[in-house]
Amino acid sequence: MMKSSAVLAGCAVFAALAAPAQARNVAADKAAIDAGLDRGYAHLDALYKDIHQHPELGFQETATAAKLAKEMRALGFEVTEGVGKTGLVAIYRNGKGPTVLVRTELDALPMEEKTGLPYASHVVAPWNGKPTPVDHSCGHDIHMAAWVGTAQALVALKAQWHGTLMFIGQPSEETTGGARAMLADRLFERFGKPDMGFALHVHAGPAGMVSYRPGVNSSNSDALEITFHGKGAHGSTPHAAIDPVIEAARFTMDVQTVISREKDATQFGVITVGSIQSGSAGNIIPDTAVVRGTVRSFDPDVRQVLLTGIRRTAAAVAAMSGAPAPDVKLESGGLAVVNDAALTARTATVFKAAFGDRAVLQPQPGSPSEDYSEFIIAGVPSLFFGIGGYDPKLIAAAQARGETLPANHNPGFAPTPEPAIRTGVEAMALAVLNVMAP
Repeated sequence: MMKSSAVLAGCAVFAALAAPAQARNVAADKAAIDAGLDRGYAHLDALYKDIHQHPELGFQETATAAKLAKEMRALGFEVTEGVGKTGLVAIYRNGKGPTVLVRTELDALPMEEKTGLPYASHVVAPWNGKPTPVDHSCGHDIHMAAWVGTAQALVALKAQWHGTLMFIGQPSEETTGGARAMLADRLFERFGKPDMGFALHVHAGPAGMVSYRPGVNSSNSDALEITFHGKGAHGSTPHAAIDPVIEAARFTMDVQTVISREKDATQFGVITVGSIQSGSAGNIIPDTAVVRGTVRSFDPDVRQVLLTGIRRTAAAVAAMSGAPAPDVKLESGGLAVVNDAALTARTATVFKAAFGDRAVLQPQPGSPSEDYSEFIIAGVPSLFFGIGGYDPKLIAAAQARGETLPANHNPGFAPTPEPAIRTGVEAMALAVLNVMAP
């Protein structure tokens, strides 16, 4: 009997995902959402700029989480903080119906902002043992403002839908550890398992654009950290040393042959070294060098080729230098986000009705990674979609100069708040309304 009930429940969820979208009047829904944004956008703008100016790194987002918790409590959500260390869960019950997860990230990046904005970040925080500038250069501040705006819109329109909202503020997405931390903290056991979920990400495209893709939507991510060992000496006597800086440099170059000579040329794969740290002075050959980087792939077989190649190259580089074996750490990060085909198709119909030719089918998966995949792997059918971030006039002006505007993870990344946040609220609120019709 329990098995039959589980089968029936699973069929009900599938039917809900595949149900046609014409039950809702998309134009009327969008008009109502826009009316609320016209009245309340100034508050979202102020919240965005506050979060942008005061960023926090992964698992340090206590002030950020507190700001969002305050917003959600004011809307009538039941809020629990400290889930997965610094995450939060906000629940809003509105009768019988599906439970829908809406996620935002909380964390920023360890880098110096160079936008020149009047509300630019000047925050410095501990990172890898040293004070480091912090910047919301991935756009999570836009996501948080849109997340709050979506909650405002859905509460204002609560007569138009039934079910339960599960809004989660996830910590430490950039380390790809935050989603796992929330799940390990018994997220679904404590708050219920959602029937479906949504998340969005801003990018450097034109604001007002919404992009979506069924199936694989992002890459697998692995982090590499390799410590090369050597023998220190005076910079004037390199013959008395085993130089780990040379090892690190040789590895950085040689490992690219794994991409060009071992990986199938038709398959996506990236190995990027983003940090080499060694030494303290120009006239001292140090005894260690630490290389850190990222590995990206779509296909699991390609992923294994890259990881095996990294280990072999590191060992060979050390052997060539007559150095001890290096310490190689390869840590799995976010696995590929795989969007549910039925939910994507159903939501795409709404996006097209609301945004016209600005609703775009993404032709290929993106190369960045995203740990929202952990919620999908845990059994939540989902759609992870994109929104443009820049005022189209700024993009056109840059193109006229023969330039491109800074993208995510660039210190100059500066989405235009008003169109970007508005589009995020519109798209997310419409997506949720579409699966929670009375």
